[in-house]
Amino acid sequence: MKIVKVEPIPVAYPEPNDFNAERYLCLVKITTDDGLVGWGESITQFKEANFAVAALIEGLSEFVIGKSPIDNQAIWTSIRERYWWYGYRGGLAAYALSAIDIALWDLKGKALDASLLDLLGGPVHEKLPAIASGHAHDSSIPAMAEQAKGWLATGMQGVKVGFGKRGNAHLGYEHDRDVEYVKQMREALGPDKKLIIDLGYAIKWDVATAVKRVQAFDEYNIDWIEEPLGAWDPEGYRTLRDKTKTLIAYGEREWNVAGYEAIIATGTCDVFGIDPGRVEGVTGFTKIVSRIESAKRQANAHAWSSAIVSAASIAVSFSSLAFKLFEFKPLANPMQNDLVTTPLTHTDGWVYPPSGPGLGIEINEDVVNKYRQKK
Repeated sequence: MKIVKVEPIPVAYPEPNDFNAERYLCLVKITTDDGLVGWGESITQFKEANFAVAALIEGLSEFVIGKSPIDNQAIWTSIRERYWWYGYRGGLAAYALSAIDIALWDLKGKALDASLLDLLGGPVHEKLPAIASGHAHDSSIPAMAEQAKGWLATGMQGVKVGFGKRGNAHLGYEHDRDVEYVKQMREALGPDKKLIIDLGYAIKWDVATAVKRVQAFDEYNIDWIEEPLGAWDPEGYRTLRDKTKTLIAYGEREWNVAGYEAIIATGTCDVFGIDPGRVEGVTGFTKIVSRIESAKRQANAHAWSSAIVSAASIAVSFSSLAFKLFEFKPLANPMQNDLVTTPLTHTDGWVYPPSGPGLGIEINEDVVNKYRQKK
């Protein structure tokens, strides 16, 4: 079995969970000479990055075509050896490798009639709690609390909410409003449901603001706060960690093992966000997770794009004790619900180990073509 075609497919789609903003992904379809197909994805996010990543995937296909998908780890290594000059610490090159690598794992599983989880060694969890991961959009705090209660009515066991996002919520900017929001959310959800706050890129807290805000949140027992000081501020995060009780999460913006090892070395991160569509695919994802396990910290999959990344993330989450939950977008969207014939979801608030082959999903190519991005 040999790979005969590598096709990058930039897509653009409306995201109801992000105030209907247009979002961008670069998918990749890899085909073998006997007709097997594997799908991968990179989280390009912006229009201009999408076409650049597609061009890189086309260029890097010379390291893939003619090879066996069984040799996916060797292909991953050869691509990394190539892109060191323009992707030493990450960037667009890591996006391209991520998409290719996920597709190769999908193909390998199909070729061997095994799920990705089987290829990773099997499940270490019987089940994981499902969490609704959305953005705060409404100007009314009671309305947002009611909406969150509605998400939990499906059985999900907690809520993660993005501050500083599109819409009218205006969260992350005013101390009193933020604290009132967290208070009303805790009252609406009850004492036993998870409540996680995720600060968007637009939020620029200094250390003093972060300390004051998180100290106030501590009263309402939030499970963790994500990126309160952005991607990198070891001294600031140390101060915040020393003065508050809430777990601190970051790492989502890193690209590879070296980036995560640098954060681990600071001792300031409790929960590491990781996106396989960014961190050099499933192969990079698992290498990072092994470091987090060794440091006895928690890992959390950032699976906020298509069902392709979600499927890869579920498999890796079940393969490691570092994972404690799994996030789902609460509102239906094209890349999660329409892209696959059977959408990935929870059962009464629990996620169960996936079955194969490969990623365990069937792609609806009509949907791919519908949202294919045109230059």
